[in-house]
Amino acid sequence: MTPPPGWYRDPSAPHLERWWDGTAWTEHRRVPEPAGYGPAAGGAPGPERQSAPMHHQAQYGQAQYGQAQYGQAEPGRETNVPLSAGAGPDGGGPGAGTGGRGKAVAVTAAAAVLVAAIVTGVFVLGEDDGGTPRPQTPPATASVTGPSPVNDPPSPSPTASGPAADDPAVVEDQLNGVTFPLPEGWVRPQHIAEDDVMMTTDGTYDCPADGSVCRHGLVISRTVTANAESSPKVLARQDIEDAADDAYDRDLIGNKPFGGIESHEEVASGPVAVAGRAGYYVRWRVTTAKGPGGYVQSMVFPSTVGTESPVLVRYVFDAGEDGPPLAVMDEITKGIRPVGDADTGGGVGSGLGPTD
Repeated sequence: MTPPPGWYRDPSAPHLERWWDGTAWTEHRRVPEPAGYGPAAGGAPGPERQSAPMHHQAQYGQAQYGQAQYGQAEPGRETNVPLSAGAGPDGGGPGAGTGGRGKAVAVTAAAAVLVAAIVTGVFVLGEDDGGTPRPQTPPATASVTGPSPVNDPPSPSPTASGPAADDPAVVEDQLNGVTFPLPEGWVRPQHIAEDDVMMTTDGTYDCPADGSVCRHGLVISRTVTANAESSPKVLARQDIEDAADDAYDRDLIGNKPFGGIESHEEVASGPVAVAGRAGYYVRWRVTTAKGPGGYVQSMVFPSTVGTESPVLVRYVFDAGEDGPPLAVMDEITKGIRPVGDADTGGGVGSGLGPTD
C-alpha cells in the first residue's frame, strides 16, 4: 500500500521533513514539528509555501499551530498512517530504510522541542515586573502511594532559666547548702582526685620538685564529722597545719611536689561572717624547699542546713607573681551564700560573731 500524501521524515536528512505527494518525493522540506504517530502535520505545500524560505516554516505561529494539526494529512485523507508505511518508487518512500531509527529520531527531536518550550516558559514566568529573572521553586510531585510527607515540628530552643546555682559564675555545694562565687580566671574542678574541691585556677603547671601537675589556686569545702568540737575558732586552728601539709608538703600518694615545707608563719586570723553565720579563719604563709611557697587558709562556720554541722573551707594560693591575689580569698568568702538566698552574705569584719 502506498502512503497518502503528507509530510514524512526525509530518509536522506532525518532531521528534516519532506513532502510525499503520494507517488514520489518532492523537493519541499521543512523543520519537523513536535513528533507523533502518523504523517506529520501540515497540508500540501502550495505555491506560497514553495517559495517561502525554509526558516519561516520553523517559526512558531506560522506553519504549525495555525494550520493542520499534527497527525493529520490533507482533508479527505486517512489520518492514522503508521510511520513504517510501504516505500515509494524505487524504495524511496516514507518509512524506507528508516524503521526503528526513524522512530527514535522522531521521539528524540520531539522531546528536545518540548523541553525547550518548558524551559522558555519557566524563564518568562520567572521574571519579575522589571524583567529580572527570579529563582523559581520546582513544584512538589504528589505521591501516588501515600500521603504527602509531614515535616517534623521544630525542637524547642533551650531556655536559660533556673536557680541562681545554675549561674556560670556560681558553684554550688549541695551537701553543705551553700554556693560559692566563681572569680574570673577560676573554673570548676577538672581531673581532680578530691571530690570536695569546689574550684581551681584555670590551667596547670609542672610542680617544681617532682614534675607532677600543680595548680596555682584551689578552694575545698567539706563537712567536719570526725570531731565532736563545734567551735569554729577551735576547729580552724586545729585544721590549719593539716591544710598546709596537704597543700605544700606531701600529696595524696606521698610525693613532695614542692620538696616539703621548710617553715610557716601565721599572717592573719579572726572571726568572719559566712553566709550569715559566725565563723573563724586562720591564714598561714608557707615556705617550701622549691618554688615560691604559698598561702593556706582554714575557715570554719556552721552549716545553714540540717543539724548545722560545721563547714570547713580551705584556700590554697601559690605565692609569687603567678599566684592569685590574696584579695580573692576575701572576695570568695564574702560571696558565699545559702542555696536559694542571694542576699545573705558576709566577710571578714562583718558584724556577726566576735570582733576581737
